[in-house]
Amino acid sequence: MSSIPEKQENKKQVLTLNELSKRKVVEHNSLITSIAKMDKTPLKMFELAVSCINTEEPPKDNIVYLSKRDLFAFFKVSDNDKHSRFKEAIEKMQKQAFFQIKEEAGKGFKFKSIVPIPYVEWTDYHDEVKIEFHREIMPYLINLKKNFTQHALSDIAELNSKYSIILYRWLSMNYSQYEHYSTKGGRRAEQVESYRNPSISIKELRIMTDTVNDYERFQSLETWILKKPIEEINAHTHFNVTYDKIKAGRSIDSIVFHIEKKRTADDNSYKLDDQAYIEDKKQKEETEKDLVFEAMKSKYTQILLENMMLSPYEMTDTALMAGLQAHVYPLYDELKDLRGLNGVKDHLSYVASKQEDYSKRNIAKYLKKAIEQYLPTVKRQDLS
Repeated sequence: MSSIPEKQENKKQVLTLNELSKRKVVEHNSLITSIAKMDKTPLKMFELAVSCINTEEPPKDNIVYLSKRDLFAFFKVSDNDKHSRFKEAIEKMQKQAFFQIKEEAGKGFKFKSIVPIPYVEWTDYHDEVKIEFHREIMPYLINLKKNFTQHALSDIAELNSKYSIILYRWLSMNYSQYEHYSTKGGRRAEQVESYRNPSISIKELRIMTDTVNDYERFQSLETWILKKPIEEINAHTHFNVTYDKIKAGRSIDSIVFHIEKKRTADDNSYKLDDQAYIEDKKQKEETEKDLVFEAMKSKYTQILLENMMLSPYEMTDTALMAGLQAHVYPLYDELKDLRGLNGVKDHLSYVASKQEDYSKRNIAKYLKKAIEQYLPTVKRQDLS
């Protein structure tokens, strides 16, 4: 008799598609930066299952329930072969899919390989799907007090590439830290900005996307790991993302992403009559004024004028001057610490001689890219 009420309780946990579209996926950052040894379908199914976990009251048996009908709708599967395809996806997930997690431990690292969902149960005559998480994956999904990221399940639903999902999760992790420290403080301004403009080496990018032995030519890597995924992310998620390639010598050494959050008409947090938005806007205006004031006094502005890389007219552009002070001049400070003020002058003299016509349309971005490419070389020279 005890099994009947238990089954009734289980049915109550089955979520509808409408509820799924509103859910969030919450994961520890170690899981986001792990290597996902699986293709897009198991990865999306894992994200879907994670969104069903109530983090305030996590399931004691590590089990969640999904509606088969809504699961097919989530994956936009409507053909007659959907049941066999579902079975094939489940089998592939359990036989091939796992996360390879790297964590600091003592003086080195600890490596874990975890099959996230070892048990799935369903019938051909019932709509309910039972999903049981492996006990070892649960610490990365529940009782998360710090170093975790939350993102919208609806964003994941529209991504059709494994690399799009991996990159989106990583970008979300960085942007979440930007939002947190922008509001709460606790980081220097340049550190906060680095979360909105995160950098990753090509080596790290290959490891994270499990492409160490794939796409040997950078052009192919860029097409499949950067260009196409970012097109998907920009089209289907809450982010607009661009990136710059940073060179070390003649080869591409790393990628710097630039993340902006979309503002939608129905997003209350950005309505003009929303008090929080108004206060935030006022704060940003005050910050911009301070940055412009500092930029006007800066010795770097004078050097740019002397090299004709900045005109008196452009100095009336408050957004440009604030951008230089916030994103470019701190990097010049680093160079000055290494080579003195003359080192900065020599760098800008060289950049001016190589300046391309297009750079005038975005001089701050051009200068930032130039110093980001030059600084690693200077640092390596000092180490040798």
